Amino acid sequence: MRTGIITGLALFIFLAVVSFSSQEPWHSKYLEVTANGAIHYKADEKGNILPDFSKVGYRTGNVPIPDVPVVTTVGPGSDAESAIQQAIDALSKKAMDKNGFRGAILLKKGTYPIRNQIRINASGIVLRGAGSQTLLIAEGTEKRPLIDVSGAGDPREIKDTRTPVTADYIPAGRTAIPVRSAGAFKPGDQVILHWAAKQRWVEDLKMNQIVERPGTKQWQAREYDFKFQRTITRIEGNTLFIDNPVVMAIESRYNTAEVYAYTFPGRISNVGVEDLSCASAYTSDTAENHSWDAVAMNRIQNGWVRNISARYFAFSCVNLGSLSRNISVLNSSCSDHKSVITGGRRYSFCNNGQMNLFMNCTARDGRHDFVTGARVCGPNVFYNCTASVTHADIGPHHRWAMGTLYDNITTDGEINIQDRGNWGSGHGWSGVNQVVWNCTAKKATVQNPWVSGKNYCIGLQGQKSGGRIPERPDGEWEGQNKPGLEPASLYLAQLKARGQ
Repeated sequence: MRTGIITGLALFIFLAVVSFSSQEPWHSKYLEVTANGAIHYKADEKGNILPDFSKVGYRTGNVPIPDVPVVTTVGPGSDAESAIQQAIDALSKKAMDKNGFRGAILLKKGTYPIRNQIRINASGIVLRGAGSQTLLIAEGTEKRPLIDVSGAGDPREIKDTRTPVTADYIPAGRTAIPVRSAGAFKPGDQVILHWAAKQRWVEDLKMNQIVERPGTKQWQAREYDFKFQRTITRIEGNTLFIDNPVVMAIESRYNTAEVYAYTFPGRISNVGVEDLSCASAYTSDTAENHSWDAVAMNRIQNGWVRNISARYFAFSCVNLGSLSRNISVLNSSCSDHKSVITGGRRYSFCNNGQMNLFMNCTARDGRHDFVTGARVCGPNVFYNCTASVTHADIGPHHRWAMGTLYDNITTDGEINIQDRGNWGSGHGWSGVNQVVWNCTAKKATVQNPWVSGKNYCIGLQGQKSGGRIPERPDGEWEGQNKPGLEPASLYLAQLKARGQ
């Protein structure tokens, strides 16, 4: 009898495996990929389509990250921290080559105690180690990044270029922006598409009705002032065409919209941090008087972090500030955080900038492992990343991130895009035009905000959850627990389609 049960069970498992492996490929209703790789998007009733996420990362992902020649070598020793900083400062004064680089500083294998921090504030510098054999240890008790990469200042509007957007509605995913006058612009200009909220938008989102608890702050329209950085690709009459799409609909009843050219004299570029192992000294598993980030970047465009491992930090492996753009974070890992497990800690890979790419990264023992913060202007992409031993969820964290793709993310925890209500100080709606594509999670909540766009969950392997406030509108779900989604990666398909 027992033999028969075992045989029957083996047959059942065999048939289940055969059935799974022979699953027919299926395609999302939101797009069609042609035989030559071109993509045709299916618009909704308002003309919104899935955004094109392909132009993110270093130089919009269209140029390989270069192998910059070494010009200075530093070895371990009692004065290594000073030697590294002196090498960076000396290189900062040298002229850049025709490609915008000054050179790479190589840290030989060994251990480098860093009592303060390493600072890079000039363009064209690469800090490179010998992989796991080069270990930087953040010593001391100060909460700071171990490696701080940042330019200076803020974007400056160019006088007499500001012009209103004339369309009452521009759908998400579109790149054509009609304006009152295009006379001040030319192709190649860097511009800001400025979306400023009206009070009606806050009211229709019901973010002036967050259930109060101590510390809760209702949303204020003046705080939702989005500045999308874009480049003009061509001009037809008074229509500007931009390189990256609108990632939240422009809607005259909810916002004013203008375009203006800008400069950013203090922003740096062509900076890389690569092939390093980083760790923070700590006194206990819940200690917080030590380094919080392995690498922090802000006021930078066209940079990268790759092949970095980070252990024992309180916050992140990589933390990108709101004025970071076109950064690639590749093949990096974050593990074994040392902090209290509560809010504002353990954001393993944190993005607050725009047009940034996180690819092939892993996290363990974090909270919000692949995450965006408040008022984040997309597009941004997390692709082929894994999280384990999670203590909280993956996704947009709070207060309205726009246009993020979570593509082939695998987690033993949750992926959530929802109204977070009065969590924190009134997190509210976490994001819009967020796309969860072919991901695997224990469970997921994907809801649509009351107005201004949708959120998508396509091909999820995992349980569907009601989330923080189950009464909110359901998101756009398709193919839950249905293997065989094609294309398997939306990001890679869109990247391929750029050449068509």
